[in-house]
Amino acid sequence: MKVAIVGAGWAGCAAAVHAVRLGHQVTVFEATRIPGGRAKRIEIDHGGAKLALDNGQHILIGAYRDTLKLMAELGINEADALLRIPLAMQFPDGSGLTLARLPAPIDAALGIMCARGWSLGDKASLLIAATGWQLRGFACSPQATVTSLCAKITPAVMAMLIEPLCVSALNTPADRASGQVFLRVMRDALFSTSGGSNLLLPRVDLSALLPDAAVAWLATHGAQVRLGSRVQDIKKNTAGWQVSVSSDSGSGGQDSFNAVVLACPANVAIKLVQSSTLPCQAWLKAAGDLTYEAIATVYAFSPSGPLAAPMLALPSSSTPGHVYPAQFVFDRSQLGGPAGLLAFVVSASTGDSATLSGQVVAQAAQQLALQHLEIVQTIVEKRATFACTPGLIRPSQTIATGLLAAGDYIDGPYPATLEGAVRSGLQAASLLNT
Repeated sequence: MKVAIVGAGWAGCAAAVHAVRLGHQVTVFEATRIPGGRAKRIEIDHGGAKLALDNGQHILIGAYRDTLKLMAELGINEADALLRIPLAMQFPDGSGLTLARLPAPIDAALGIMCARGWSLGDKASLLIAATGWQLRGFACSPQATVTSLCAKITPAVMAMLIEPLCVSALNTPADRASGQVFLRVMRDALFSTSGGSNLLLPRVDLSALLPDAAVAWLATHGAQVRLGSRVQDIKKNTAGWQVSVSSDSGSGGQDSFNAVVLACPANVAIKLVQSSTLPCQAWLKAAGDLTYEAIATVYAFSPSGPLAAPMLALPSSSTPGHVYPAQFVFDRSQLGGPAGLLAFVVSASTGDSATLSGQVVAQAAQQLALQHLEIVQTIVEKRATFACTPGLIRPSQTIATGLLAAGDYIDGPYPATLEGAVRSGLQAASLLNT
């Protein structure tokens, strides 16, 4: 089949690679010049030189089976590209939970028992709750929130583990986040396979982590990747689908394809489905009903030495009346980046970039004793992920005959993660012949 894939993010790259492996003739259209979508490299001028950042600080975990498998198949060496460490929710004062390199779920049980800054009651509350989740097969009411699911867990454990885990995995605050999806993530990460909870911190920029390798692989296997080419509309025709494209180089035009995979953001996919004039109201409603959460990443240089660890969790507040928005800070100098570069992550963020930058400067001074931070760039992705709320109905993979969708927002077991995007892309390619 002649297949058009709209978007060269992680879902689009996965769909394109798998479609080629299945024998299809693939053309990828990407509106920007850098592949990766919401997880890609950006370059800024700093001090007269180019500084490579990401449009958001992402991490992977050991349970990302399909993402890691695809990376290996594209020739990416995990040890070079990622720093693998046991799950750690370590705070600047040394408190928090750190797992040992032991088989699951022994690592989780021992980590809970040895957590620093937790009372015996705190530890018991989490162990009892986790045992209950296991006995119930990690299932709960579709309407349960993470907060209601964890009603018997102590406030200390909620603040130091559950809430940071929830907002990092689902990008939705615990009082609004789906308990059902949270349990799926907890099951796969902490209780299924050894190493599933490991944190995989990128040592390279996000485009180099997978999309660049995918584009290079596609080029050597006969596919076309047209960067800087924006799909304007799609129409049903006798061959299947007519795709109209504009290009930032001035070239554009139309071409016919047997099938189209919309591996672009949901709002872009909605416009393209509407342009087809096909009766896809159910899909359009599900996609249009999604609401979104923002993620902000504040990059700053610190004149102080390296942090105690490549990644630290940050308390939500430590001084009455002060707003401390960042949940995590990453020391990029320990991850292959330049000395002193830090990335503060604000999940489910609110406020503009200037306000967030000022709040992070105050937070760094109060919680990390870091003075004289130089803000380099604050990136706010306003539609970073869908809000993963209870009872959410997500759009299906199939829109119409020969028209498929791929992306982290498509119906599936995971929240809006890189693994969700990759799995969706692989599945879309598998459905091309059905």
